[in-house]
Amino acid sequence: MRNIFFLSVFFLIFSGCSKSNETQNESLMISSVKLPAKANVNANVNADTDSYDRSPDLSAPKMEQKIIKEATLRFETDDLENTFNQIQKAVTAGKATIINDSEGKDYGTVFRNLTVKVPSQNFDRFINDISKGVSYFEIKNISAQDVTEQFIDLTSRLNTKKKLEERYLQILQKATKVSEILEIEKQISVIREEIEAKEGQLKYLQNRVSESTVTIEFYKTTAEKEGVKISYGSKIWTAVKSGFFSLSDFLISLISVWPFIIIFCVLAYFIRKRFKRKKQQS
Repeated sequence: MRNIFFLSVFFLIFSGCSKSNETQNESLMISSVKLPAKANVNANVNADTDSYDRSPDLSAPKMEQKIIKEATLRFETDDLENTFNQIQKAVTAGKATIINDSEGKDYGTVFRNLTVKVPSQNFDRFINDISKGVSYFEIKNISAQDVTEQFIDLTSRLNTKKKLEERYLQILQKATKVSEILEIEKQISVIREEIEAKEGQLKYLQNRVSESTVTIEFYKTTAEKEGVKISYGSKIWTAVKSGFFSLSDFLISLISVWPFIIIFCVLAYFIRKRFKRKKQQS
């Protein structure tokens, strides 16, 4: 009996130790994939950004200079059609694209406005081709904006966000609890939105760098006394035609209101007839 009692006690002690070891191992596994606190994550992001900005990787290739070029031109011409043909030739030679074309007339001038997108490498050549034959520019404004620092800053922040996304994806593969998985996926969604926003900003800047915008306005001055050249007979004929058109408009307007004319005539007839009866009775 004594041996049986000692064996029972030994068995209980051994089973208790094994359960405690299993519990400790399980807690260690959970803690190994536990999600970092939000404050720590933000601190890591700031630390990564600061380290990149203050001590850049000197071994990385130097980024090409990014410059946005724009131009605005305004000048007078003797022939709008010939000037437009010259601009079209410059557009074809510079592999450019006309994205807006408008024309009009105001007091004393006939004008035409063009907006052209030109590949940046052909910008100078395009401006020179347009300037041929122009004696004087009323407006010639050419600007160049260096956005290289914006490119470097956006690129560094984008790389930082992508590295942070990779960390969360690694943690997600090890997570076991539903609450941890949901929290990690939430953080990944936020980071993905920030990555897409920065990629959009980089794409917008790259488009402005790769294609320059050129606004061209050219006009022709009309003669102030151009009407003197018209003969007297032509003026009379023009007046006759104008009167005929006015009469036609008047007749058309009468036809459009014919129901009201009929009603007015019927009422006038009955009123007149009634007055005649009254006179006869009196």
